[in-house]
Amino acid sequence: MTDRPAKKTRTFEDVLAQIERRIVEDGLTVGARLPAERQLAEQLGVGRSSVREAMRVLETLGVVSSQVGRGPDAGAILTSRPDTALTDLLRLHLGLASLELREVIDTRLMIERWAADRAAAARADTSGLAAALAAMGTAGSAEEFVEHDTAFHCALADASGNRLIAAIMRSLRDSMRRYAVEAVERLGDTSLLQADHRRILAAVDAGDPGAASRAVTDHLAHAYPSLFPAADG
Repeated sequence: MTDRPAKKTRTFEDVLAQIERRIVEDGLTVGARLPAERQLAEQLGVGRSSVREAMRVLETLGVVSSQVGRGPDAGAILTSRPDTALTDLLRLHLGLASLELREVIDTRLMIERWAADRAAAARADTSGLAAALAAMGTAGSAEEFVEHDTAFHCALADASGNRLIAAIMRSLRDSMRRYAVEAVERLGDTSLLQADHRRILAAVDAGDPGAASRAVTDHLAHAYPSLFPAADG
């Protein structure tokens, strides 16, 4: 089991760095259009999901503006030169790699309670949360479940409407992954976690900030009970 093959799909951070290089090496200027998602994935030799995630981060940072269309109208438009934005994000990502569980969960609790409150107050679009929740139900392993779980929480940050919160959540994702997989494997059954996600989604849809914030707290308490000794269950 120690000689597992290397992952064929690079992480979105690697894709970010490649896209940044393409922008610089091709001499692209503001207003230029990047290749369409499928074409970019083929050129970089990665999966479309990795490209999609990288483009979402670039849009959050204000580097590109997403563009829906086909043919010559497909592909995102460069709205600013990346300069140090991506470097700073990657440096933050690497700096978070050694965080301890308590630090990660304390940060998540602070960020996600606020994000859930804001998303509910704004009656934000929850299609991203719903899609991630649906995918959780078909996950065949702890690792796959956590991929969709992470997508749910990133979508919640997106729904808050705060781009910096969304960027921080994405930077935290690898720090979260190791602990999240361990939590899912420890629980064995993911039904409670899925029920928690349904509560969060329902509260945001209902426009109930208090319920959304409480649902986030309960969810993290169920996943990491050692950090919430007073929590029930």
